[in-house]
Amino acid sequence: MDISEKIHSCEIFIPSDPTLVAEQTRCLEILYDFNHSRPSETEKRKAILKRFLAEIGDNSHIEPPLHANWGKHTHLGNNVYINFNLTLLDDTHIYIDDHVSIGPNVTIATAGHPIDPERRKQGAQFNVSVHIKSGAWIGANTVIVPGVTIGENTVIGAGSVVTKDIPSGVVAVGNPCRVLRKIGEHDNVFYFKQRRFK
Repeated sequence: MDISEKIHSCEIFIPSDPTLVAEQTRCLEILYDFNHSRPSETEKRKAILKRFLAEIGDNSHIEPPLHANWGKHTHLGNNVYINFNLTLLDDTHIYIDDHVSIGPNVTIATAGHPIDPERRKQGAQFNVSVHIKSGAWIGANTVIVPGVTIGENTVIGAGSVVTKDIPSGVVAVGNPCRVLRKIGEHDNVFYFKQRRFK
């Protein structure tokens, strides 16, 4: 198995391979252009993101600045909105499905390191993909760690640290993130605390 396959295999590897470093530098050069574009250059931004990401669906938008290890391992569906200062440690694949909203200052990490200190000193790393399913809303300052799947239409509260899978159709919050309640009839009536839809 060569290094380009190993980074997507959940196996331990050392990320200092010169071909990886050169390819990552190429990706980061594209990201630099996106982050230094002007607010009025919407078409330019769209074109850069199409070159930078693995895929980006219709009517999807990322507010700069964007930080990413690669970009080319991140897949965005349709109608995705991502606010300022997203960090993608996309050393392997991140899947963000249709109609997902992501608040500011969110980190999505696929890269991990062994707990064993001797292996960490060698620079050992492993990567496990992340999947955020359709209709999810990820609150500001959330951290999502490697291997997590967040279910359809789920809301992750601001400041959460998501360390395990979260099911569909729930509100989940905290560090570590836990299911608080199901999304239900109450949410069809109230949009914030005791404020009702009119």
